[in-house]
Amino acid sequence: MLKIRLTRLGAHKRPFYRIVVADAHKPRDGRSVEVIGYYDPLTNPATVDVKAERALDWLNKGAQPTEAAARLLSRKGVRHKLVEGPWSTAHGEAPPATPAAGS
Repeated sequence: MLKIRLTRLGAHKRPFYRIVVADAHKPRDGRSVEVIGYYDPLTNPATVDVKAERALDWLNKGAQPTEAAARLLSRKGVRHKLVEGPWSTAHGEAPPATPAAGS
């Protein structure tokens, strides 16, 4: 399974992150499939740059964002067409209502 997640870069106590698409079984800072943006939390306000088209393409192919990545993608206006998984609950939306079993 592919994940959209953050990879940490930067010096000691000076974090800088890349937003990447990577295999869920690889280490956090391991090999990634594609870099789709970056996040710098030390600037005021924090800098987020995302290739929206590439992010949507990966989301539509089934890549699941982590909670942190979902917040950053939401901040940049990248919305996923599906309403399931961590994407729908990561930014405060209620999960879709499901009919009760046996009704």
